[in-house]
Amino acid sequence: MASETPSQVLVEEISSVRILTLNRPNQLNALSLNMITRLLQLFLAYEEDPRVKLVIVKGQGIAFCAGGDVPAIVRDIRLGKWGRSTDFMSLQHTLNYVMATYSKDQVSILNGIVMGGGAGVSVHGRFRIATENTVFAMPETSLGVFPTVGASYFLSRLPGFFGEYVALTGARLDGAEMLACGLATHFVPSTLTALEADLCRVGSSDPVTFASIILDAHTQYPHPKHRSACQRLDVIDKCFSRRTVEEIISELEREATHKPDDWISATVGALKKASPAGLKISLRSIREGRLQGVGQCLIRENRMVSHVMKGDISKDFVEGCRAILIDKDRNPKWEPRRLEDMKNSMVEQYFKRMEEEDGWEDLKLPPRKHLPASAIAKL
Repeated sequence: MASETPSQVLVEEISSVRILTLNRPNQLNALSLNMITRLLQLFLAYEEDPRVKLVIVKGQGIAFCAGGDVPAIVRDIRLGKWGRSTDFMSLQHTLNYVMATYSKDQVSILNGIVMGGGAGVSVHGRFRIATENTVFAMPETSLGVFPTVGASYFLSRLPGFFGEYVALTGARLDGAEMLACGLATHFVPSTLTALEADLCRVGSSDPVTFASIILDAHTQYPHPKHRSACQRLDVIDKCFSRRTVEEIISELEREATHKPDDWISATVGALKKASPAGLKISLRSIREGRLQGVGQCLIRENRMVSHVMKGDISKDFVEGCRAILIDKDRNPKWEPRRLEDMKNSMVEQYFKRMEEEDGWEDLKLPPRKHLPASAIAKL
Protein backbone atom coordinates (compact mmCIF):
# COMPACT_ATOMS: atom_id res chain seq x y z
CA MET A 1 0.00 0.00 0.00
CA ALA A 2 1.39 3.44 -0.97
CA SER A 3 2.32 5.67 1.94
CA GLU A 4 0.22 8.78 2.42
CA THR A 5 1.71 12.04 1.09
CA PRO A 6 2.86 14.07 4.11
CA SER A 7 0.97 17.28 4.81
CA GLN A 8 2.67 20.38 3.41
CA VAL A 9 1.59 22.35 6.50
CA LEU A 10 2.00 20.54 9.82
CA VAL A 11 -0.27 21.68 12.66
CA GLU A 12 0.49 21.41 16.39
CA GLU A 13 -1.99 22.50 19.06
CA ILE A 14 -0.44 23.32 22.43
CA SER A 15 -2.79 25.00 24.89
CA SER A 16 -3.87 28.31 23.28
CA VAL A 17 -1.00 28.30 20.74
CA ARG A 18 -1.05 26.88 17.21
CA ILE A 19 2.29 26.00 15.56
CA LEU A 20 2.22 25.80 11.75
CA THR A 21 5.29 24.24 10.12
CA LEU A 22 5.87 24.67 6.38
CA ASN A 23 6.77 21.15 5.30
CA ARG A 24 8.36 20.94 1.84
CA PRO A 25 11.99 20.83 2.99
CA ASN A 26 13.30 19.37 -0.29
CA GLN A 27 11.88 22.44 -2.08
CA LEU A 28 13.09 24.82 0.68
CA ASN A 29 9.42 25.10 1.74
CA ALA A 30 8.48 26.94 -1.47
CA LEU A 31 4.78 27.78 -1.25
CA SER A 32 2.52 25.55 -3.32
CA LEU A 33 -1.14 26.30 -4.03
CA ASN A 34 -1.98 23.61 -1.47
CA MET A 35 0.08 25.38 1.24
CA ILE A 36 -1.35 28.84 0.56
CA THR A 37 -4.92 27.50 0.56
CA ARG A 38 -4.31 25.64 3.84
CA LEU A 39 -2.60 28.58 5.56
CA LEU A 40 -5.44 30.93 4.61
CA GLN A 41 -8.03 28.43 5.85
CA LEU A 42 -6.20 27.98 9.18
CA PHE A 43 -5.56 31.70 9.79
CA LEU A 44 -9.22 32.56 9.17
CA ALA A 45 -10.42 29.70 11.42
CA TYR A 46 -8.03 30.64 14.26
CA GLU A 47 -9.17 34.25 14.13
CA GLU A 48 -12.73 33.14 14.94
CA ASP A 49 -11.66 30.59 17.59
CA PRO A 50 -11.54 32.19 21.06
CA ARG A 51 -9.31 29.36 22.32
CA VAL A 52 -6.45 30.42 20.00
CA LYS A 53 -4.30 33.31 21.27
CA LEU A 54 -1.07 32.99 19.29
CA VAL A 55 0.01 31.52 15.92
CA ILE A 56 3.63 30.46 15.37
CA VAL A 57 4.84 29.88 11.78
CA LYS A 58 8.15 28.13 11.07
CA GLY A 59 9.82 25.99 8.40
CA GLN A 60 11.08 22.40 8.32
CA GLY A 61 14.77 22.00 7.47
CA ILE A 62 17.26 24.69 6.42
CA ALA A 63 14.68 27.17 5.12
CA PHE A 64 11.77 29.11 6.54
CA CYS A 65 10.43 29.57 3.00
CA ALA A 66 12.34 30.30 -0.21
CA GLY A 67 9.34 31.88 -1.97
CA GLY A 68 6.50 30.77 -4.20
CA ASP A 69 6.55 27.58 -6.27
CA VAL A 70 8.10 29.35 -9.28
CA PRO A 71 8.66 26.24 -11.47
CA ALA A 72 4.94 25.43 -11.29
CA ILE A 73 4.02 29.03 -12.16
CA VAL A 74 6.40 29.08 -15.15
CA ARG A 75 5.09 25.71 -16.32
CA ASP A 76 1.54 27.11 -16.43
CA ILE A 77 2.67 30.23 -18.33
CA ARG A 78 4.51 28.12 -20.91
CA LEU A 79 1.37 26.01 -21.38
CA GLY A 80 -0.57 29.21 -22.12
CA LYS A 81 -2.39 28.96 -18.77
CA TRP A 82 -1.15 32.27 -17.34
CA GLY A 83 -4.58 32.77 -15.74
CA ARG A 84 -3.81 29.90 -13.34
CA SER A 85 -0.64 31.70 -12.30
CA THR A 86 -2.55 34.92 -11.63
CA ASP A 87 -5.10 32.95 -9.55
CA PHE A 88 -2.18 31.57 -7.49
CA MET A 89 -0.83 35.08 -6.90
CA SER A 90 -4.27 36.45 -6.03
CA LEU A 91 -4.70 33.79 -3.34
CA GLN A 92 -1.19 34.48 -2.02
CA HIS A 93 -1.91 38.22 -1.84
CA THR A 94 -5.18 37.52 -0.01
CA LEU A 95 -3.22 35.50 2.58
CA ASN A 96 -0.69 38.36 2.91
CA TYR A 97 -3.56 40.79 3.56
CA VAL A 98 -5.13 38.56 6.22
CA MET A 99 -1.75 38.26 7.97
CA ALA A 100 -1.13 42.03 7.75
CA THR A 101 -4.51 42.80 9.31
CA TYR A 102 -4.65 39.86 11.73
CA SER A 103 -6.39 40.42 15.04
CA LYS A 104 -4.16 37.91 16.88
CA ASP A 105 -0.40 37.69 17.14
CA GLN A 106 1.73 35.83 14.63
CA VAL A 107 5.28 34.84 15.55
CA SER A 108 7.40 33.86 12.52
CA ILE A 109 10.61 31.96 13.31
CA LEU A 110 12.96 32.74 10.42
CA ASN A 111 15.67 30.17 11.13
CA GLY A 112 17.08 29.82 7.59
CA ILE A 113 16.29 31.05 4.08
CA VAL A 114 13.55 33.69 3.71
CA MET A 115 12.98 34.90 0.16
CA GLY A 116 10.19 36.38 -1.95
CA GLY A 117 6.89 34.78 -0.93
CA GLY A 118 8.54 33.64 2.32
CA ALA A 119 8.78 37.31 3.32
CA GLY A 120 5.08 37.66 2.49
CA VAL A 121 4.03 35.00 5.02
CA SER A 122 6.24 36.41 7.79
CA VAL A 123 7.05 40.13 7.57
CA HIS A 124 3.37 41.18 7.70
CA GLY A 125 2.97 39.47 11.10
CA ARG A 126 3.54 41.08 14.49
CA PHE A 127 6.76 39.31 15.57
CA ARG A 128 9.60 38.18 13.26
CA ILE A 129 12.43 36.21 14.86
CA ALA A 130 15.78 36.13 13.04
CA THR A 131 18.67 33.82 14.02
CA GLU A 132 22.33 33.43 13.04
CA ASN A 133 21.09 31.09 10.26
CA THR A 134 18.74 33.61 8.64
CA VAL A 135 19.34 34.62 5.01
CA PHE A 136 16.80 37.15 3.70
CA ALA A 137 16.49 38.39 0.11
CA MET A 138 13.99 39.68 -2.43
CA PRO A 139 15.76 38.37 -5.58
CA GLU A 140 12.97 39.12 -8.05
CA THR A 141 14.79 41.58 -10.34
CA SER A 142 17.33 38.84 -11.19
CA LEU A 143 14.34 36.74 -12.31
CA GLY A 144 12.88 39.46 -14.52
CA VAL A 145 10.09 40.46 -12.15
CA PHE A 146 9.53 42.74 -9.12
CA PRO A 147 9.00 42.08 -5.38
CA THR A 148 5.32 41.18 -4.81
CA VAL A 149 3.52 39.89 -1.65
CA GLY A 150 3.08 43.43 -0.26
CA ALA A 151 6.82 44.20 -0.50
CA SER A 152 6.15 47.70 -1.82
CA TYR A 153 4.45 48.32 1.55
CA PHE A 154 7.02 46.84 3.94
CA LEU A 155 10.21 47.65 2.00
CA SER A 156 9.20 51.29 1.48
CA ARG A 157 8.92 51.65 5.27
CA LEU A 158 12.49 50.59 6.02
CA PRO A 159 14.91 53.35 7.12
CA GLY A 160 15.75 55.91 4.42
CA PHE A 161 16.04 54.28 0.99
CA PHE A 162 17.19 50.89 2.27
CA GLY A 163 14.04 49.31 0.81
CA GLU A 164 14.94 50.47 -2.70
CA TYR A 165 18.42 48.98 -2.22
CA VAL A 166 17.02 45.60 -1.08
CA ALA A 167 14.39 45.48 -3.84
CA LEU A 168 16.59 46.49 -6.77
CA THR A 169 19.79 44.59 -5.96
CA GLY A 170 18.34 41.42 -4.40
CA ALA A 171 20.97 41.86 -1.66
CA ARG A 172 21.13 39.11 0.97
CA LEU A 173 20.71 40.18 4.58
CA ASP A 174 21.67 38.14 7.64
CA GLY A 175 19.77 38.04 10.93
CA ALA A 176 21.67 40.95 12.48
CA GLU A 177 20.94 43.10 9.40
CA MET A 178 17.26 42.14 9.46
CA LEU A 179 17.06 43.27 13.07
CA ALA A 180 18.97 46.50 12.37
CA CYS A 181 16.69 47.57 9.51
CA GLY A 182 13.41 46.46 11.14
CA LEU A 183 12.52 43.47 8.96
CA ALA A 184 12.98 41.35 12.11
CA THR A 185 11.64 42.40 15.49
CA HIS A 186 13.92 40.08 17.53
CA PHE A 187 17.13 38.07 17.18
CA VAL A 188 17.32 34.76 19.04
CA PRO A 189 20.07 32.10 18.74
CA SER A 190 18.92 29.08 16.75
CA THR A 191 18.61 26.81 19.80
CA LEU A 192 14.93 27.75 19.83
CA THR A 193 13.43 24.96 21.95
CA ALA A 194 13.26 27.01 25.15
CA LEU A 195 11.73 30.01 23.34
CA GLU A 196 8.99 27.87 21.77
CA ALA A 197 8.25 26.18 25.10
CA ASP A 198 7.93 29.58 26.81
CA LEU A 199 5.68 30.96 24.03
CA CYS A 200 3.38 27.94 24.38
CA ARG A 201 2.60 29.06 27.94
CA VAL A 202 0.96 32.23 26.62
CA GLY A 203 -2.05 33.10 28.76
CA SER A 204 -5.48 34.34 27.78
CA SER A 205 -5.47 37.64 29.69
CA ASP A 206 -2.99 39.64 27.58
CA PRO A 207 -1.27 37.42 24.99
CA VAL A 208 0.43 40.36 23.23
CA THR A 209 2.24 41.60 26.32
CA PHE A 210 3.08 38.04 27.38
CA ALA A 211 4.58 37.13 23.99
CA SER A 212 6.49 40.43 23.87
CA ILE A 213 7.98 39.89 27.36
CA ILE A 214 9.06 36.32 26.49
CA LEU A 215 10.65 37.39 23.20
CA ASP A 216 12.44 40.30 24.87
CA ALA A 217 13.84 37.90 27.50
CA HIS A 218 15.31 35.61 24.82
CA THR A 219 16.49 38.24 22.34
CA GLN A 220 20.06 39.33 21.65
CA TYR A 221 21.37 42.46 19.90
CA PRO A 222 24.14 41.50 17.47
CA HIS A 223 25.86 44.29 15.57
CA PRO A 224 25.90 44.10 11.76
CA LYS A 225 29.35 43.20 10.41
CA HIS A 226 31.81 45.92 9.39
CA ARG A 227 31.19 45.21 5.65
CA SER A 228 27.40 45.18 6.06
CA ALA A 229 25.11 47.37 3.94
CA CYS A 230 23.71 48.61 7.27
CA GLN A 231 27.06 50.40 7.76
CA ARG A 232 26.59 52.23 4.43
CA LEU A 233 23.22 53.87 4.93
CA ASP A 234 24.59 57.28 3.99
CA VAL A 235 25.74 56.03 0.55
CA ILE A 236 22.52 54.03 0.08
CA ASP A 237 20.36 57.06 0.87
CA LYS A 238 22.43 59.32 -1.39
CA CYS A 239 22.29 56.93 -4.37
CA PHE A 240 18.98 55.04 -4.04
CA SER A 241 16.99 58.22 -3.43
CA ARG A 242 17.60 59.21 -7.06
CA ARG A 243 14.58 59.45 -9.32
CA THR A 244 15.44 56.76 -11.91
CA VAL A 245 17.39 53.50 -12.05
CA GLU A 246 19.86 55.10 -14.50
CA GLU A 247 20.51 57.94 -12.02
CA ILE A 248 20.96 55.47 -9.15
CA ILE A 249 23.65 53.60 -11.11
CA SER A 250 25.37 56.87 -12.16
CA GLU A 251 25.43 58.09 -8.55
CA LEU A 252 26.94 54.79 -7.36
CA GLU A 253 29.60 54.97 -10.08
CA ARG A 254 30.38 58.57 -9.09
CA GLU A 255 30.81 57.44 -5.46
CA ALA A 256 33.19 54.69 -6.61
CA THR A 257 35.46 57.22 -8.40
CA HIS A 258 35.89 59.17 -5.15
CA LYS A 259 36.64 56.09 -3.08
CA PRO A 260 37.03 52.63 -4.66
CA ASP A 261 34.86 50.19 -2.73
CA ASP A 262 34.14 46.49 -3.33
CA TRP A 263 30.64 46.90 -1.92
CA ILE A 264 29.76 49.65 -4.44
CA SER A 265 31.25 47.57 -7.29
CA ALA A 266 29.17 44.54 -6.28
CA THR A 267 26.04 46.70 -6.00
CA VAL A 268 26.54 48.21 -9.47
CA GLY A 269 27.26 44.73 -10.83
CA ALA A 270 24.01 43.35 -9.40
CA LEU A 271 22.01 46.21 -10.93
CA LYS A 272 23.62 45.80 -14.36
CA LYS A 273 22.91 42.04 -14.37
CA ALA A 274 19.24 42.41 -13.40
CA SER A 275 16.31 42.72 -15.79
CA PRO A 276 15.85 46.33 -17.00
CA ALA A 277 12.07 45.80 -16.97
CA GLY A 278 12.21 44.29 -13.46
CA LEU A 279 14.34 47.16 -12.13
CA LYS A 280 12.13 49.92 -13.48
CA ILE A 281 8.81 48.48 -12.35
CA SER A 282 10.33 47.62 -8.95
CA LEU A 283 11.48 51.19 -8.33
CA ARG A 284 8.13 52.65 -9.36
CA SER A 285 6.32 50.07 -7.18
CA ILE A 286 8.34 50.94 -4.04
CA ARG A 287 7.85 54.67 -4.63
CA GLU A 288 4.08 54.24 -4.96
CA GLY A 289 4.07 51.95 -1.92
CA ARG A 290 5.42 54.73 0.31
CA LEU A 291 2.11 56.56 -0.08
CA GLN A 292 -0.29 53.58 0.02
CA GLY A 293 -1.79 51.34 2.67
CA VAL A 294 -1.08 47.60 2.65
CA GLY A 295 -4.36 46.74 0.89
CA GLN A 296 -3.76 49.27 -1.89
CA CYS A 297 -0.21 47.94 -2.36
CA LEU A 298 -1.43 44.35 -2.68
CA ILE A 299 -4.18 45.26 -5.18
CA ARG A 300 -1.69 47.21 -7.30
CA GLU A 301 1.01 44.52 -7.10
CA ASN A 302 -1.58 41.90 -8.08
CA ARG A 303 -2.45 43.98 -11.14
CA MET A 304 1.25 44.36 -12.02
CA VAL A 305 2.07 40.67 -11.59
CA SER A 306 -0.88 39.74 -13.82
CA HIS A 307 0.78 41.70 -16.64
CA VAL A 308 4.04 39.84 -15.87
CA MET A 309 2.28 36.45 -16.08
CA LYS A 310 0.53 37.33 -19.32
CA GLY A 311 3.86 38.45 -20.81
CA ASP A 312 2.34 41.02 -23.15
CA ILE A 313 4.84 43.79 -22.24
CA SER A 314 7.97 41.75 -21.49
CA LYS A 315 8.69 38.02 -21.19
CA ASP A 316 11.62 38.56 -18.84
CA PHE A 317 10.05 36.54 -16.00
CA VAL A 318 9.99 33.28 -17.97
CA GLU A 319 13.47 33.99 -19.37
CA GLY A 320 14.90 34.85 -15.93
CA CYS A 321 13.47 31.67 -14.39
CA ARG A 322 14.90 29.65 -17.29
CA ALA A 323 18.38 31.12 -16.85
CA ILE A 324 18.55 31.09 -13.03
CA LEU A 325 16.30 28.23 -11.88
CA ILE A 326 15.74 25.78 -14.77
CA ASP A 327 18.71 25.64 -17.18
CA LYS A 328 20.91 27.44 -14.62
CA ASP A 329 23.21 28.94 -17.26
CA ARG A 330 22.86 32.27 -15.39
CA ASN A 331 22.86 34.10 -18.72
CA PRO A 332 19.38 35.58 -19.23
CA LYS A 333 18.60 37.32 -22.52
CA TRP A 334 16.57 40.29 -21.29
CA GLU A 335 14.18 42.08 -23.63
CA PRO A 336 14.48 45.04 -23.64
CA ARG A 337 18.19 44.55 -23.07
CA ARG A 338 19.11 48.08 -21.95
CA LEU A 339 17.59 50.33 -19.29
CA GLU A 340 17.14 53.18 -21.76
CA ASP A 341 15.06 50.90 -24.00
CA MET A 342 12.58 50.21 -21.17
CA LYS A 343 10.53 53.33 -21.81
CA ASN A 344 8.30 55.04 -19.26
CA SER A 345 5.28 54.22 -21.43
CA MET A 346 6.12 50.50 -21.07
CA VAL A 347 6.52 50.82 -17.29
CA GLU A 348 3.18 52.63 -17.14
CA GLN A 349 1.37 49.68 -18.72
CA TYR A 350 2.16 47.44 -15.72
CA PHE A 351 0.17 49.76 -13.46
CA LYS A 352 -3.00 49.76 -15.58
CA ARG A 353 -5.95 47.43 -15.16
CA MET A 354 -5.90 44.50 -17.54
CA GLU A 355 -8.55 43.97 -20.18
CA GLU A 356 -11.52 42.21 -18.62
CA GLU A 357 -12.16 40.09 -21.72
CA ASP A 358 -9.22 37.96 -20.51
CA GLY A 359 -11.46 36.93 -17.60
CA TRP A 360 -9.27 39.03 -15.32
CA GLU A 361 -10.44 41.27 -12.49
CA ASP A 362 -8.74 43.29 -9.78
CA LEU A 363 -7.95 41.57 -6.48
CA LYS A 364 -10.94 41.69 -4.13
CA LEU A 365 -9.69 41.72 -0.55
CA PRO A 366 -11.85 40.00 2.08
CA PRO A 367 -13.73 42.22 4.55
CA ARG A 368 -11.97 42.44 7.93
CA LYS A 369 -13.56 43.09 11.33
CA HIS A 370 -12.37 43.71 14.90
CA LEU A 371 -9.09 45.05 13.60
CA PRO A 372 -6.48 45.98 16.23
CA ALA A 373 -4.96 49.48 16.09
CA SER A 374 -1.72 48.02 14.68
CA ALA A 375 -3.67 46.65 11.66
CA ILE A 376 -5.75 49.80 11.16
CA ALA A 377 -2.50 51.82 10.98
CA LYS A 378 -1.45 49.73 7.95
CA LEU A 379 -4.55 50.65 5.97
